[in-house]
Amino acid sequence: MRAGASRFTHPLSTLQNLADEVLGYARKAGASACEVDVSEGFGQSVMVRCGEVETIEYNRDKGIGVTVYLGQQKGNASTADFSTAALRETVEAALNIARFTAADPCAGLPEAHLLANRTDAAQDLDLYHPWHLSVEQAIELARRCEQAAFAVSPLIANSEGASVSLQEGQFVAANSLGFMGGCPTSRHYLTCSLIAGRDAAMQREDWYSTSRNPAEIAAPEAIGDYAARRALSRLGARKIRTCKVPVLFEAPLAASLIGNFVHAASGGSLYRQTSFLLDSLGQPVF
Repeated sequence: MRAGASRFTHPLSTLQNLADEVLGYARKAGASACEVDVSEGFGQSVMVRCGEVETIEYNRDKGIGVTVYLGQQKGNASTADFSTAALRETVEAALNIARFTAADPCAGLPEAHLLANRTDAAQDLDLYHPWHLSVEQAIELARRCEQAAFAVSPLIANSEGASVSLQEGQFVAANSLGFMGGCPTSRHYLTCSLIAGRDAAMQREDWYSTSRNPAEIAAPEAIGDYAARRALSRLGARKIRTCKVPVLFEAPLAASLIGNFVHAASGGSLYRQTSFLLDSLGQPVF
């Protein structure tokens, strides 16, 4: 873990110890298998609208999720309390749920040989880049973004706001087969949403930049400028006749389409029979 991890309430080792405690309680209580996720995180968000501060938000949270198995009966419970008593109660709650659920032939932990060992799981995946950004600095970034947008054209009639957000967290995942892994993570973004107007026509559009590393987020002026030009480009839009033609999807929409496909192809969706890809094995999709 890098130096910025001190921004968290607990060191990662504490989360690992909590995970070990839960696994021990589950084993003593009679669970045939157990998996646990321990996490904590915090965030800061600022929104500026038409040059004025609209909102300032700060969040900090933590939690433990426990899944226990009695053979192929499965139960889940969670808590935000890290005390010993709360951990024991959460394990017992998960076991009580498992006792009253039907056996599921697909329930259980993965095969041990498919799991990473603790050395492999401890590798630095370069997922954590803290953003030491004060509220005042965040407000200034949001204002610069919005000002750049209004400077593009007098047709940019209004703003739905420019937002700056930083989110940082850390987690540990462990199970009774000996696996334990975890790391700190981060996700930051800067976004701007605008309204362009001409006569009675109005169009809304936005743009954003997001990254784990704040150094890779685009300049606020570039985001505001592009958001404004996107809004302006929607003015004068018109319908076309029904026809069969090649279609080029812009990146955000293309990502959404791929996301829908990934969700439909996920094991959970197929198992619950809620996927449009049921019985489609071996068939072309695109």
